[in-house]
This record gives sequence, C-alpha cells and structure tokens, in this order.
Amino acid sequence: MPTSRSYRDACGIARALDVVGERWALLVIRELLLGPQRFSDLRLALPNASSNVLADRLRELEGNGVLHRRKLSPPAASSVYELTESGRELEPIVLALGEWGVRVALPTTPTTLSATSVLLFLRASARPDPEGATSVCRFELNDRAWTVRTEAGQVHVQAGEPLEPDVSLRTDPETLNALLEDPGKLDVVVSDGSVTVAGDCSALRRLLATVEDRASAR
Repeated sequence: MPTSRSYRDACGIARALDVVGERWALLVIRELLLGPQRFSDLRLALPNASSNVLADRLRELEGNGVLHRRKLSPPAASSVYELTESGRELEPIVLALGEWGVRVALPTTPTTLSATSVLLFLRASARPDPEGATSVCRFELNDRAWTVRTEAGQVHVQAGEPLEPDVSLRTDPETLNALLEDPGKLDVVVSDGSVTVAGDCSALRRLLATVEDRASAR
C-alpha cells in the first residue's frame, strides 16, 4: 500500500521530503525529466524496484501533483506518466543531487545505469561551439529511440524518433557512458560490435568531443 508517513515537521525541507523522500520517488522523477514514460519503461529503467513498489510511488506522486497519467491516443492502448509543472520544478534539484552524487563512491556491483541517466549527463556535460552547425543524432539505447539535437551551443535531448537524423547510434547505456568518458574508444567499440553507427559519423564524433573532462554518469 502507498505510504502515508510524514515527518510531521513544519520546515519546508521536511514537507518536501514528505512528498518525494520515499525510496525510488526521486529516481522516478529523474526518469521523467526527458519526457513521458510507460510503466514498462520505468520498470526497465529501475529494475531493482518491484512492480508493487513502483506502482505505489507513482500513485503517491500523482496524488501529490508531481506527475499525472495520460492515456495515449488510439491506436495505442497504454498510458504514460509525465511530470506536471510542479514536478518539473524539481529538475534543478534532482540534477544538483546528481552533481553532488558523482563524488560518492559507487555501490557494490552489480549496478544499473539507465538511458535517462546517461543522457542527462551528456546534456549537462556537452559544451558545443555556439557558432557550430546544427546536428541531429538518433540514439537507440535498450531498444528505445532518443533525439539528441545540438544547436546554438546547447544539447537538447528528448524521447522519440528524430525526423531526419544526421547519424544514428545503437548501443547500451553503459557503453555510451564509457564513450562519454573516452570518445577515442569509438572506433574500438564499433569494431567489436558493441556500438552500431549509421550516417555521418563525423557528426557523432563532434558531439562526443564536446563533452567536458569530468566525472561520468556513474
């Protein structure tokens, strides 16, 4: 059953934690920062959360106005969860936690790494030339497509297929994370088959080269 626990503390920090402080709640919010997701998408991204716990967190967050569930138009027969305006206000808080958290020691293996986590790191770390050409990359991570657009010195990431990508990359989040740490590995991972690239590879190399030398997503 969803929790109704409260700190019973009038401080705004405590009141916020009454809403988003339960286990998995902030990671659900992280997964929705780049767009709506189905329950099955969230289960894939958060494999260590049981279905029941994930469903409880979603109900709680929906009840507190952080997210809402939307029925997809026909012919789709499923619903997606997406952040409300209030939920989206949590984005800088979640990202600041991530900035702080990369300095914390990794948990014991095995660990997981979601596509959203790596793409958020890419978006935050890339520093494209403001005068550089616009490029559109299609990333396919764990069989889900993402649009990564570089324009006017910024990288924009959203879920879904791009209309006319310059280049497509297919891999898993862990391999992409390794590439962001060391873009020079691109030829190696393409050769060994852990990455598939189609289209203008130079556009992908330019994007990878803009990532600052800093801690990776994990």
